[in-house]
Amino acid sequence: RVVGGTEARSHAWPSQISLQYSSGGSWYHTCGGSLIRRNWVMTAAHCVDRNMNFRVVAGEHNLNTNDGAEQEFSVSKIVIHPYWNSNDAAAGYDIALLRLSGNANINQYVQLAAYLPVVDYQICSSPSYWGSTVKNTMVCAGGDGIRSGCQGDSGGPLHCAVNGQYQVHGVTSFVSSQGCNVLHKPTVFTRVSAYISWIENVRRWW
Repeated sequence: RVVGGTEARSHAWPSQISLQYSSGGSWYHTCGGSLIRRNWVMTAAHCVDRNMNFRVVAGEHNLNTNDGAEQEFSVSKIVIHPYWNSNDAAAGYDIALLRLSGNANINQYVQLAAYLPVVDYQICSSPSYWGSTVKNTMVCAGGDGIRSGCQGDSGGPLHCAVNGQYQVHGVTSFVSSQGCNVLHKPTVFTRVSAYISWIENVRRWW
């Protein structure tokens, strides 16, 4: 959920997926993610660094209802960035790729995301914001005390409009330990453009 946001129009973000885990015979949403190829999803490393049974649901809008647009896939491979350290999220590298058990059917409800951004980090890394906690491999959004990411958003995309096309600039990573909506503590995202070479290498060799 986004603090201070509004509910998105149904299927307005067709590259967004729901990452879910199995427990007690039921599936539960844990993180978001972006469909970057028909059989690959990009999410946050901290979403999948536990030994759990995951699935991906594309075309989802309301987690409590099924409107027929959903496509469900088991996860056949999880590739976490080799430098990710779950005990030091501020070090960065909070990114992972999931290979799906099959290819998503691309339609009006399920589409691929673009991922070619460059975003400046000077404000977010200033002393009055996150300071040295934020690296140049990260992107920030929010921090105005009104709008913010929160628990459950992890792994989901930061979309930015570039030349009339929405592109994925970030993967939701962390918020302040003081809460989800703290002034001058914007939501921090893994900057996708810093990892494009790694993404392409994983897709090529896995």
